[in-house]
Amino acid sequence: MSDVPRRSSTLEQRGIDHVPAAERHGKPWHLFTLWFASNVQITGLVNGALAVTIGLDLPWAIFSILVGNLIGGVFMAYHSVQGPKLGIPQMIQSRAQFGFYGAILPVAIVVAMYFGFALEGAVVNGHAVANWIHVPYAAGVILSNLATLAVAVVGYKLIHSVSKYLSVVSGVVFLALFVQLARHLPGHYQGTSVNAGTVLLAISIFASWQITWAPYVSDYSRYLPESTPAKATFWWTYLGAAVGGSWVMVIGALAAVVGGDALGNDSIGFLAHQFPAVSGLLAAALFLGGIPGSAQSPYGAFLTALSGVSPTGRAKAAPRTRTLFTVGFTTVTTLLALLVGSNTMELFQNIILILLYLLIPWTAINLTDYYLVRHGEYEVQEFFRKDGRYGRCDTGAVVIFLLTIAAELPFINSPVYEGPLAKVFGGADISWIVGLVVGSLAYYLHATRRQARALTATAQGDSAEPADSSVLPAAGAPSPDAA
Repeated sequence: MSDVPRRSSTLEQRGIDHVPAAERHGKPWHLFTLWFASNVQITGLVNGALAVTIGLDLPWAIFSILVGNLIGGVFMAYHSVQGPKLGIPQMIQSRAQFGFYGAILPVAIVVAMYFGFALEGAVVNGHAVANWIHVPYAAGVILSNLATLAVAVVGYKLIHSVSKYLSVVSGVVFLALFVQLARHLPGHYQGTSVNAGTVLLAISIFASWQITWAPYVSDYSRYLPESTPAKATFWWTYLGAAVGGSWVMVIGALAAVVGGDALGNDSIGFLAHQFPAVSGLLAAALFLGGIPGSAQSPYGAFLTALSGVSPTGRAKAAPRTRTLFTVGFTTVTTLLALLVGSNTMELFQNIILILLYLLIPWTAINLTDYYLVRHGEYEVQEFFRKDGRYGRCDTGAVVIFLLTIAAELPFINSPVYEGPLAKVFGGADISWIVGLVVGSLAYYLHATRRQARALTATAQGDSAEPADSSVLPAAGAPSPDAA
């Protein structure tokens, strides 16, 4: 792992290796514009519409949106704090919990997540371009993915830069939509399934939107100076994501009430024609607003996949490698988007719920390790050593990860599977709460027991347990600020 500063270049030069102090830059508030832009866009609106689609009336839809986003945003913001502290992409840090090879399991799941979100972004943005310049849907998908690809290839700086400007554009556009849709709300809208089970299901959908950012949120804070206060990182991330996400999803619920099936059939067309005189301009703004979030999928998939296959993190040809990977990734998602077509509402719901079930155990384990077990103290160079202090595979952590997923199963309520306890609770989906509690407690007990054994062995002068030593604090590592 080299900390030698790289030459100046338009393209990001680093891959998954550590970002040294000489290359750290940026301000914590940049995280607000990044996450505001990533949330306040058309896919966020479509997600918010799901509250009405599954049967809630508008007041309960808004309640579920606020609760889900404000709770889910806490977890993703705590992950963001790890970026300035460690200076590495998020999934590399998972090697501290799962071991060098054990971390490949959550890495594979996260790459699948990227494909799911890239597919949704391609479908929605493809419709935006088609409405904007009046081309067939297939041409819209190809053109929108080319724009996304260009941003992802350039990398970190361009993603942040376009977010700064497009956060303003999106803010203005969605404010106008909010006012216009509010004016056309019917005098009374009766939900078809207003009960506790549906409310809890909706909350789980919106919490999952925020939690699915967790595996890559620190990828976009890792270039900030290490001295960046943890509180600043947390709050700027949280405000951009949770508040921005809540707002755009409320607009989505309004749109679902006003538009009904029209929103589901062609969300871009429906929104653009709220202002017929400038419908083309509005479609363009909706497309542009989706670029920051869409670019994160191929860019993040590259970092995550590389963390699963690169032993050392050295990427001497990082720009070339990233270009080849993102071109391949975007080609696959383009082809899939052309096959899927416009049936996005049910597809999107299925994707985010399935990912929530798989990612909750990971976020529980990762945050417990960072904040409760190691207190932010890691030896970064050890992340890149197969036989380093974090070991090759922490079997205990892998088993806990899988068992936590199993513990969630009885509580799941999704279009493809309803667990027996979810049926008992009237359709309520509390699997994500079960996953957080079980994963956190089980991993904490596992890690502290291992730590106790390591301390005992050290006191006895026994150095023959390298796996146990992986939970000892890094020598001389400073304690992070409390978020």
